[in-house]
Amino acid sequence: MNGNGADGEVEPLRALVVRLAGDSGDGMQMMGELFSESCALAGHALCTFVDFPAEIRAPQGTLPGVSAYQLQFGAGRTLTPGDRPDVLLVMNPAALRVHLCELASGGTLMADADTFNESSLRKAGYAQNPLVDPDLRLRFRVADLQITTGTLLALADSALGATEKKRCRNFYALGVLLATVDLPREPVLRRIEAKWRNDEAVALANSTALCAGGEAGVKLPRRNVARSAPRPGHYRKINGNEAAALGFQAAARIYGKSIVLGGYPITPASSILELLARNGSPAVKTVQAEDEMAAAGIALGASWAGSLGISVTSGPGLCLMAEFLGLAVMAELPLVVVDVQRAGPSTGLPTKTEQSDLLMALFGRHGESPLPVLAARSPADCFAVVFEACGLALRLSTPVLVLSDGYLASSSEIWRIPDPDELLAQRGDAPVVPDGDYQPYRRDLQSLARHLAPPGEPGHEHRIGGLEKNEQGWVSYDPGNHELMVKLRARKIRNIAQRLPPLAIEGDKEADLIIVGWGSTYGAIAAAVEKLCAEGRPVALAHLRQLAPLPADLPALLERFPTVLVPELNLGQLALLLQDRLLRKVVPLSKVRGQPFTVVEICERVRELSRGRRTA
Repeated sequence: MNGNGADGEVEPLRALVVRLAGDSGDGMQMMGELFSESCALAGHALCTFVDFPAEIRAPQGTLPGVSAYQLQFGAGRTLTPGDRPDVLLVMNPAALRVHLCELASGGTLMADADTFNESSLRKAGYAQNPLVDPDLRLRFRVADLQITTGTLLALADSALGATEKKRCRNFYALGVLLATVDLPREPVLRRIEAKWRNDEAVALANSTALCAGGEAGVKLPRRNVARSAPRPGHYRKINGNEAAALGFQAAARIYGKSIVLGGYPITPASSILELLARNGSPAVKTVQAEDEMAAAGIALGASWAGSLGISVTSGPGLCLMAEFLGLAVMAELPLVVVDVQRAGPSTGLPTKTEQSDLLMALFGRHGESPLPVLAARSPADCFAVVFEACGLALRLSTPVLVLSDGYLASSSEIWRIPDPDELLAQRGDAPVVPDGDYQPYRRDLQSLARHLAPPGEPGHEHRIGGLEKNEQGWVSYDPGNHELMVKLRARKIRNIAQRLPPLAIEGDKEADLIIVGWGSTYGAIAAAVEKLCAEGRPVALAHLRQLAPLPADLPALLERFPTVLVPELNLGQLALLLQDRLLRKVVPLSKVRGQPFTVVEICERVRELSRGRRTA
């Protein structure tokens, strides 16, 4: 091994950004998950980002087949996985080719030099081995690691074959990383033992490779990364889809309703369906339908029968569910649909993130069919938003859309597990009418919600369907009644805005510029606001959780700021909506590269706007 820096050197840091990259068969995602779990158990705050190809297995050693995992860990508030990695570990030349351009100046490059052979270099487009380039070694601290050789030497006595032994090299690399940041190996060893408890040979090989990598890693320069002070409560590492699944389970318990998920597998929402299918709770049932239309129909039928119907999908599936969402609006039945957005249109980039379903969520149904739309801002926030959506659906007898995205779905952060009493306090008065006291054609005078009568209740027979009805439940073709009912359903949703808490403002409330965001852009925007304010550039932040209806105090709040900047992972959908509602110009900041915003991108746009105001 050849690493720039003396053996045993310890560098103190408040936070560190690490990126792991290799072939899609090199186990980068498992390595990243285990590394981030070790960071969490050691008391670090963290935020992660996974980036992998759509192909199940692209040709080995090629650029399209590169899979990566990035995390930032340290002390205090960790809002993003970091803009540029301080440490880049690559398992082959293709990974180096794809990710070297983003390694921070002076950062550490760790590479499995064994894979930089003529064939792999040619596949990656290199004419010669870049690891011997003097310029590369001037720009970065380079560690030539013999990861493959070290793994095979450590497993010389293993009963596994040569190919199986090579598959253990991600654990060798993980051992190196753990040693360089002073993290213990014991949590990973326990995970290995649990995962391969039925295959002793593989468990032993992975454990041996991990320990051998750790012995090699202690010879490299080490970093002492700060840890957060212990906080009261119980915590766990969680990603957005896990949080959404737990949000549904919590809603079933707190609201006392059985939940029925009608779903169809679609990236990146499938794991919510899978997690709930394995949850084992009799209160949550799952049905895998033949397509998204059938999935929405199953969920809506469950709501009509007295349960809470839910579904999870992505943009293409949401298109197919539009008719059933319209039926749920007309029939005034509770329904919750989570849209885990991905880059489109059509199949697009199914494993990449985007926020391009906003206008479809707001307006993508025929007729006047308003419904509440909420958006989660972080992986852990997916729990709170899903739980809130279930309450809204039950209280108002309405379908509710929740917007997540591919970034939130697979990214992780530390989450404080809520106490059941906290959730009970949020329950409110749902459902509106206690079981056994159904009055199906009465509305609650405050919420305008219809009282629900599940089928089979004697004396409460009623009609259901998509035809317009009057307030007594009879089918009506009267023009005046139709207008009355359309406006009544719209007012039921519009009134939500009056019950929302005041919109929170972060940063400098006296600034001339405010950034308005929604969904997963929160972390990058909030980190940018902190950075800009620390530089002496006053800027404020308002992040929208409720997108339909918009908060009632939003227009008056934004009137205080001469400049409104709206960063979105689309071509300006919220910006378009705000300009329509506020009757004023806002400044869009669009990105549609399948990647989340970096802090630098937002800071640079704010600085440009500041220079423009001074010039004017």
